Amino acid sequence: MADFSAFTGPSAEWLALEPTLPPVPDLSIEDLKKAANKLREEAAAQALITEGLTTQVTIQDHTIPTRDNQTLQASTYRPAGIPPSSSHRLPIYIHLHGGGFLFGTLRSEDAICARIVATSSSSSHPVIVLNINYRHTPEHTYPTAWNDVEDAFHWLHDHVDSLGGDPARVVVGGISAGAWLTASLVLAQHRGEDEALAARPRIVGQVLMIPCVVWGEKNHARQVERLRDPSVDSYVQNAGAPILPVERARLFTGLLKVEDHGQGRELELEEDRRLSPGVATGEEVRGLPPAVFGVAGRDPLRDEGLLFARLLSENGVPTDVNVFSGLPHGFRRYGDKLSESKRWDAVVFRGIQWALGGPAANTFEIKLE
Repeated sequence: MADFSAFTGPSAEWLALEPTLPPVPDLSIEDLKKAANKLREEAAAQALITEGLTTQVTIQDHTIPTRDNQTLQASTYRPAGIPPSSSHRLPIYIHLHGGGFLFGTLRSEDAICARIVATSSSSSHPVIVLNINYRHTPEHTYPTAWNDVEDAFHWLHDHVDSLGGDPARVVVGGISAGAWLTASLVLAQHRGEDEALAARPRIVGQVLMIPCVVWGEKNHARQVERLRDPSVDSYVQNAGAPILPVERARLFTGLLKVEDHGQGRELELEEDRRLSPGVATGEEVRGLPPAVFGVAGRDPLRDEGLLFARLLSENGVPTDVNVFSGLPHGFRRYGDKLSESKRWDAVVFRGIQWALGGPAANTFEIKLE
């Protein structure tokens, strides 16, 4: 039986930082969304300049049509010294941002995506990044974001020649809500129930940072059954954790209005692997592409991420499992105020390269440094 309580913390660095942080403003959902997106965009724009990323990366904006006759914003980022070429195709990393399905814009992700490209430029696998601005709550509920990601995946393959990308070397990754969408897309393609997804070249890797991978109380209870004792459940230990206490996590998932989409078929929703990839069976995950995990120890989502990682590893999926002990969900926003922010970046950068290298199956191992 699993017990990940040793990673709860809090860490000494977090204890020093936390008193200096401003309180969460008491705003309406709409105003909170505007304020958060503004801060994220400003931080990204500043980082592009201070880190010298604007000279290292070429950014191009795109418009992606959706199945409901709307459009999505997207951007590609590629090494400035490597123009698109049919003779020199680059691997592609699809980036799906975090923000509880509520926060995030196209421009809020510029620095994250540019860092990945700039760092990859000197590696064995320079990459193109595709940043997809899927639609958000409260305006757009389940399954809009899931549909958007699938539509963008198809768009990528339809336009891969003009992007100079290699369709046989696509890695998908995301943060928090984006990791949820990543795991859902990868599992959906693997299971083959959607013929259009199954017909595309196989995704070769997935990067799941602080992932949420289950929906619903019944599915959470299934995960608790795999723990040594209910008292070590991360939803119990980290109920009042900073940044993402359980109450706020439930607010975010509530805005998806999943129940409205599935009125009269709640049991079917509980068993929906698209909605809850984390409760897939061993048989369903066997043969999935390599998976990189970054999990925060002081996060209500800690256990579902680590239990999913263990499930994959025990069924022959190569895994690279990293825990940021004693730190809360989304700590990376504080940058150089926390030394583990550098390791977060390294987990993502190295993880993409590791997945592209075609690693072999391994045993379940949690890395702390």
